[in-house]
Amino acid sequence: MARGARGGRPAGPKPRVQLAAAAVAGVFLLVGALGFVPGVTTRYDELGPATHHSGALLFGVFQVSILHNAVHLFFGLLGLVLARTVAGSRVFLGAGGAAYLGIWLYGFVIHKESVVNFLPVNNADNWLHLGLGFGMLALGLLLSNQVGTGTRLDVPADRP
Repeated sequence: MARGARGGRPAGPKPRVQLAAAAVAGVFLLVGALGFVPGVTTRYDELGPATHHSGALLFGVFQVSILHNAVHLFFGLLGLVLARTVAGSRVFLGAGGAAYLGIWLYGFVIHKESVVNFLPVNNADNWLHLGLGFGMLALGLLLSNQVGTGTRLDVPADRP
């Protein structure tokens, strides 16, 4: 039986929850990096450190700041670290999904021009955060008991 690179678990397909967590983390890293690219981020000259005064728009739609981009980069790096294990992947997708639902709620209740809009967020961000929250939760819940070929983790590979 072939063993993994560290001699632990047999080599084989990664559980889908780990693949999903790594993919989501990769998207966060990409989005965080793109927030610093002029052209991809319109009104780049208005990119501020934080608060609603940052006028930069990722893809011309989503309001971003240096802090907002840094949060995406940090969240992506955290996701890649957590995606190394099934349990970490579940935590990343579950807790991250819950956090993004919290950010959606935050963006929904605050006044967009107030000092509490420190990330900053606009209406497009709010809808994206709602979708991310539900999407990450769904991935974490639906994929937590499956491996790459669709078999369950609690059923040994040599049994049907």
